Amino acid sequence: MEIPFSNDIRYVGVDDHAVDLFEGQYVVPRGMAYNSYAILDGKVAVMDTVDARFRHEWLDNLQRALAGRKPDFLVVQHMEPDHSANIAAFMDAFPEAKIVSSAKAFAMMKNFYGTDWAERQVVVGEGSTLALGRHTLHFVAAPMVHWPEVVMTWDDADKVLFSADGFGKFGANDVEDPEGWACEARRYYFGIVGKYGAQVQAVLKKAAGLEIKAICPLHGPVLSENLGTYLGLYDTWSKYEPETDGVFIAYTSVYGHTKAAAELLAEKLRARGCPKVAIADLARDDMAEAVEDAFRYSKLVLATTTYNAGIFPFMQTFIEHLTERAFQNRDVALVENGSWAPLAAKTMRAMLEKQKNIRFAETTVHVRSALSDESRAEIDALADELCQGWIARREAATAPAVDPAALFAIGYGLYVVTSRDESGRDNGCIVNTVTQVTNAPNRVAVTVNKQNYTHHVVKQTGKMNVNCLSEDAPFDVFKKFGFQSGRTVDKFAGEEVQRSANGLAVLPAHVNALLSLKVEQYVDLGTHGMFVCSVEESRVLSSRPTMTYDFYQKNVKPKPPAADGKKKGWVCKVCGYVYEGDELPADFVCPLCKHGAADFEPLK
Repeated sequence: MEIPFSNDIRYVGVDDHAVDLFEGQYVVPRGMAYNSYAILDGKVAVMDTVDARFRHEWLDNLQRALAGRKPDFLVVQHMEPDHSANIAAFMDAFPEAKIVSSAKAFAMMKNFYGTDWAERQVVVGEGSTLALGRHTLHFVAAPMVHWPEVVMTWDDADKVLFSADGFGKFGANDVEDPEGWACEARRYYFGIVGKYGAQVQAVLKKAAGLEIKAICPLHGPVLSENLGTYLGLYDTWSKYEPETDGVFIAYTSVYGHTKAAAELLAEKLRARGCPKVAIADLARDDMAEAVEDAFRYSKLVLATTTYNAGIFPFMQTFIEHLTERAFQNRDVALVENGSWAPLAAKTMRAMLEKQKNIRFAETTVHVRSALSDESRAEIDALADELCQGWIARREAATAPAVDPAALFAIGYGLYVVTSRDESGRDNGCIVNTVTQVTNAPNRVAVTVNKQNYTHHVVKQTGKMNVNCLSEDAPFDVFKKFGFQSGRTVDKFAGEEVQRSANGLAVLPAHVNALLSLKVEQYVDLGTHGMFVCSVEESRVLSSRPTMTYDFYQKNVKPKPPAADGKKKGWVCKVCGYVYEGDELPADFVCPLCKHGAADFEPLK
């Protein structure tokens, strides 16, 4: 494999077409790559070794790349044997070389190989550097991504991140993957790294401070184009957020009746316009791919039989795979089959109810041995419930309608007001004062801070959308729409914007109702302006509770840093910004959320 972006980095890894199960459990029909790299500079560093079965092939590749030179360092980023098995062979072949690795890795070397090469060690950790000449390597601690000893390495000359097992994928590098990078990278991530989302997030935050032009993982291809796509997917996966709008149906079936129920539900979902429906037989399809799809899609349906007073073994295993990987932030629906004493729905719910932010569908399908009129009706009801938001959004783009139930979502809550300026650019801001003032006709008052660009746009255009945020909205939504100005930032850049009939943006997620409003009256309130509006369109998009100000304060807003006994200051109760100082000026305005001094409290 060529490294086109560097004159000094050589690929010396190998491809494995003999492996049938990677790590003894993952099917790899396109083989596996074990990547290793050599950096040729004033001094030479080799990045990791390969699986034990490829010792001679790897050493041959290395000698060709070195062209007679001797390496000075072997950098061991990760101690799994598919990357470290040839440390001893390397040290024997190059007796002057030193090993560069973390302290935990050297302890593991002694366990694996009987020695830690104590006289030839260079111990590195977070912030350590290794100068090679033009290239200086900067080490980034990455514990539990996905072993505790892991370090990643950033080369400041060619701006390359050597990412250990991060950004890896199943498949040999000499075989083209017709599905592209994401499919097998996703299966790899959730199978191997998925449990450690918080640790991946920590590394991504470190990587955000680096200029990265290429990523060199220990498995899969070198990534040198569209890096934002790969980094964005890792951000989504490690936050346990849905990547794709749709429903994944996972089922087990003994005599075919539960399968019939699952397939009928899939048919009903497609007929209602569900954006994507995927279905898997857990007893016959690849379990790792089923786990991947459960994390990929926004909604999960589990369908199984009562078995030995519990659930069918493959479903039991599947749910255990999800829970041990911190499955969260999903809508889950249950379909159970039982000829007597059915317990499947109760058992599945109990296995998942302790996971974070799991929302169970109100409709549970009960099959008694085989499909009946009653169970078919429940399948229809479940399909309606699962597709409610998608149907409403689709209808909102074509025909205005007023659903009075959408107005019930208004409370002392938090909302994103979207608008579109005269240049055609979409904008949005967070507001917390939306009130229904009359119901015949329906009128709503929306109050907006005059400092917000949205205030200016709505005064010009006379229309807005109110997106009622639901309790699953993450803090990123508030940062995006509340802590930056639409005057200087395009808050919808790079997105495929969904629109209501009035042409304004509709948020694609984390919203339980939409109100499209036309301004009828404006009231100047000094620092704020109140728009009294008629309701042109209102739709319920989900049954999730509305995000109240109280819920945001207790569950969404990041906690302020604990005082150390010396540091004095004031913390914004809205966004968490900390002002350092003994006294807060009476006219102080939060630079992030624009709230005044009244919304600050002493740092505790």
